[in-house]
Amino acid sequence: MSTGFPQAGARFTGKHVLVFGAGASGEGWSNGKAAAFAYGREGARVVCIDLSPEAAGTTAEAIREAGGEALALTADVTDSASVKAAVEQAVAAYGPPAVLHNNVGVTHMGGPVELSEKDFEASVALNLGSVYRTCKAVIPHFVTAGRGVIINISSLAAIRWSGYPYFAYYATKAAVNQATVALAMQYARQGIRANCVLPGAIDTPLIYRQIAGQYASVEEMQAARARMVPLGRMGTAWDIAEAALFLASDQAQFITGVSLPVDGGQSCAMQPLP
Repeated sequence: MSTGFPQAGARFTGKHVLVFGAGASGEGWSNGKAAAFAYGREGARVVCIDLSPEAAGTTAEAIREAGGEALALTADVTDSASVKAAVEQAVAAYGPPAVLHNNVGVTHMGGPVELSEKDFEASVALNLGSVYRTCKAVIPHFVTAGRGVIINISSLAAIRWSGYPYFAYYATKAAVNQATVALAMQYARQGIRANCVLPGAIDTPLIYRQIAGQYASVEEMQAARARMVPLGRMGTAWDIAEAALFLASDQAQFITGVSLPVDGGQSCAMQPLP
């Protein structure tokens, strides 16, 4: 008897997936790059969208080298016209999308006193505004098709203090969580699901650019972040990708409006374990 679930390794066969923020800001696997590759590994036609054409191209090439199908596009998620143009190019190439995966984000250090108004506004425009602009461009295609899935990558910082002084990041990621709930409820009867993933302490290229400056050395940062996690280590971009793929797949067809921490238990701990 059939279980009704897609075969393992083929959950997205024939589906068109848009990944915004599909590049990596350095060597290694970012959350966005790993997610794009994982969708491709599961049979999706992946459109890798990034501000950097080189970064988008590197991810798309990795998917193609692994036997998948991918297209690299460039877009500035702080500009609606740029986002719309990328979505229309993707639709022209692969047809209506089945999944919108939002992975764009930035951290600006400082509380309200230290943070410049320019950096605060940039955080809002990128972390929250990217979700607004991509959804504005993609949801009409979902509505026409009568189905679609939105995956927003938020952060553990959306629901708790993480130890870093980044006021704008806390605020905007919390807004992404509630925006996801709003999307899930408003469009549920139109066959559209929306969920978000909350990464905890994850070892990605981004932390070496945006977090390492809070520590005396890279080694100190790595050790401190491992101590934050009850499991005793940082997670990887693949941990985030696998959670996102599950929520985007038909295996999660009765799950919507969820904010899922993927954090090694960090959200459950009142303080770091010894």
